[in-house]
Amino acid sequence: MFDAVRFIEEKRDGRAHGPEELQVFVESFHKGDIPDYQASSWLMAAFLRGLDKAELVAFTLALAKSGKVVEFPDGLDCVDKHSTGGVGDKTSLVLVPLVAACGVPVAKLSGRGLGFTGGTVDKLESIPGFNAHLSMEGFVDQVRRIGCAISGHSGDLAPAEKRFYELRDVTGTIPSIPLIASSILSKKLAGGSRSFVFDVKTGSGAFMKDLDGARALARQLVDLSKALGRKSLAVISGMEQPLGRWVGNAAEVREAIEVLRGSGPTDTTSLCVSLGGAMVFLAGRAACRGEGEKACREALVSGKALEHFRLLLEAQGGSTACLESPEKELPLSTETTLVRSGMKGRLASFGTDRIGTALRYVGGGRQRKEDAIDPGVAVEILAKIGDEVSPGSPVLALYHRGGEAGETAARILAESFTVAQEAAVPPLIHETVE
Repeated sequence: MFDAVRFIEEKRDGRAHGPEELQVFVESFHKGDIPDYQASSWLMAAFLRGLDKAELVAFTLALAKSGKVVEFPDGLDCVDKHSTGGVGDKTSLVLVPLVAACGVPVAKLSGRGLGFTGGTVDKLESIPGFNAHLSMEGFVDQVRRIGCAISGHSGDLAPAEKRFYELRDVTGTIPSIPLIASSILSKKLAGGSRSFVFDVKTGSGAFMKDLDGARALARQLVDLSKALGRKSLAVISGMEQPLGRWVGNAAEVREAIEVLRGSGPTDTTSLCVSLGGAMVFLAGRAACRGEGEKACREALVSGKALEHFRLLLEAQGGSTACLESPEKELPLSTETTLVRSGMKGRLASFGTDRIGTALRYVGGGRQRKEDAIDPGVAVEILAKIGDEVSPGSPVLALYHRGGEAGETAARILAESFTVAQEAAVPPLIHETVE
């Protein structure tokens, strides 16, 4: 019988666990043989004492193998991308068809959002008819047939990770970088891809607010991937302001379509090309990242990326009419409130997380897992950091359904930016960790 108390005491006192006992610990907790209070105690001990490289590898593998694992046919080496999340982050909607158009199979398992905005699954479900929940067999077959698929996480994949995450969420152990890395990598391993690009966000709209924290997480993700036999690199990108022009579920799909058409916002396009080039490079289809980026730009210009998005929609039941008439097929709320500057100068900063909070108030994100998402609410970014503004200049536009929620959201948005005489434009990409 597994001695949970001794196991907890070992980590409390700073001793390392062996891989076999970590495997038994995860299995026992998953089966219900170890109660939540003992698992929580161990999580806090691991939070305070840390996990060494061997422990982290063993713990991640145990989480990944706690359920089913997606297996692709020999020769179908898929690449995946993971973002730590941010306001207006719609890159997955672009990257999956873009990289597939470059001849690289992309198998993307995504989740729903809980917090600022919807997740990739919520955004795709703004498209009429889109099926974001494929069977494991259907997921593999679609990648084999058309080169890409996006599906919601199955409860059969890394189920022990979900239980540990729920405990971390209520025990103050979320910020542990080793535990964050094991959570992310266990799901990636279960998803079957062979290489990963990590988009680690930093800034006011990111989980990692400061660059040092983002750098530490990026390094941990890349090092752990290598120890697990997977190729990876991490891009640290800025979330000092929302990405692109739109924040909101249907609105972000519309922006993604603009990018795939070759006419999207410069920052969204640039970041997608950079991340896509890294994915093409890791998959062995380019000699360097620059060559991969060139392939991505060519796929946008030629229309191949947009055509692969069409194939993705057709395969998963989504209406392709949104490609020709996005305003009609992906409508926004009709009530609009403009948020204006009160002084002359340059837009100096955003409290980007406040923009996400405002959108959540009007139904664009969840406060509880069971909350419904309103796909039509949105925030339009009318000015970016460094832009000149005058008294009365519109900075943000809120698309909402009216009522008290809309008034509250507008007040939050009015406090979400500052204006000064001088402003430094933040970098879109801070650095890359390989």
